[in-house]
Amino acid sequence: MSYVEMPGAKVTIRMWTDPASVDEGALQQLRNVATLPWIKGLAVMPDVHYGKGATVGSVIAMRGAVCPAAVGVDIGCGMSAVKTSLTANDLPGDLSRLRSKIEQAIPVGRGMHDDPVDPGQLHGFAVGGWDGFWGQFDGVAEAVKFRRDRAGKQIGTLGSGNHFVEVCTDSIGSVWLMLHSGSRNIGKELADHHIGIAQKLPHNQDLVDRDLAVFVADTPQMAAYRNDLFWAQEYAKYNRSIMMALLKDVVRREFKKAKPTFEPEISAHHNYVAEERYDGMDLLVTRKGAIRAGSGEYGIIPGSMGTGSYIVKGLGNEKAFNSASHGAGRRMSRTAAKRRFSTKDLEEQTRGVECRKDSGVVDEIPGAYKPIEQVIDQQRDLVQVVAKLKQVVCVKG
Repeated sequence: MSYVEMPGAKVTIRMWTDPASVDEGALQQLRNVATLPWIKGLAVMPDVHYGKGATVGSVIAMRGAVCPAAVGVDIGCGMSAVKTSLTANDLPGDLSRLRSKIEQAIPVGRGMHDDPVDPGQLHGFAVGGWDGFWGQFDGVAEAVKFRRDRAGKQIGTLGSGNHFVEVCTDSIGSVWLMLHSGSRNIGKELADHHIGIAQKLPHNQDLVDRDLAVFVADTPQMAAYRNDLFWAQEYAKYNRSIMMALLKDVVRREFKKAKPTFEPEISAHHNYVAEERYDGMDLLVTRKGAIRAGSGEYGIIPGSMGTGSYIVKGLGNEKAFNSASHGAGRRMSRTAAKRRFSTKDLEEQTRGVECRKDSGVVDEIPGAYKPIEQVIDQQRDLVQVVAKLKQVVCVKG
């Protein structure tokens, strides 16, 4: 489908879904965003749903301003995927050992490494820039500097919620590795710190929603936030890179006879800010639950833990600010999912996938998400499908 227009106070809201299918809470959030004095455009992806601070699945383009709550607390959250030389025929019938080895290599939930991972010891990991990255840590907010030790041990870890590591196969039987994570606790602390500052600034006192408090250009608060924001986005990128290197090492050991090789990594943030130019204006584009889909750019759009995912190539649609959805999108809250579904439902909906099937992940059940095929179909003018993947192993946070 092409987009549907919905009137907004300052800009027209372009929606790549039927507004009637979006819950009223999310629609009100979008209307609120469209009242911001600095806004120059608002695009809504087909996986849209209500979110804390701002709507998940929204692309907000502003001139001279950025809203930290619209970025969210998991700064730089995103996806990475790698195609391997392995085929489905190389996989054992029982995948429980492979899942166990992945869980041993990559801490999940609130877990962290006993000592920071040494990237120099990882096979093929590009260590260039690593020292410079950590050297910039002393420039981030004083309020979180004491977290350096924890941040070091958490890099290369999965986290919880909807974060995951998967082994997948595509339609021709090739094996892919895929993972989803972000900036861990350090990103959350930086986000919370700056959101608190923004909400106290005088120019934000008359907004329709205090969660939409912004920093404006040429102020020390904006400079401080942008410094910490871009650092946290790099942290998230390094986190996924370290995890992918650890995952590749597991695969090398477990499939030693097959001597697996790996194609270049596809990586995409989906909670972040980028400096981009549209209609002759330099804008700050916030993608919350959306990926960049510039012409020819690869992206990853995952479904739920039982339905598969898509590798896509962007079509460069500027009406959507060169964006696409970041996944299937939830159709019910975690609380609602736990009320509606049981572990038996989870077992049924994840049949054929080696994964947790206990009460701790019922809120991630496929039935709690929108159908991924429908979400892909609604953005045919935003992306081209390159490959459809189906997970055979799923490690949840």
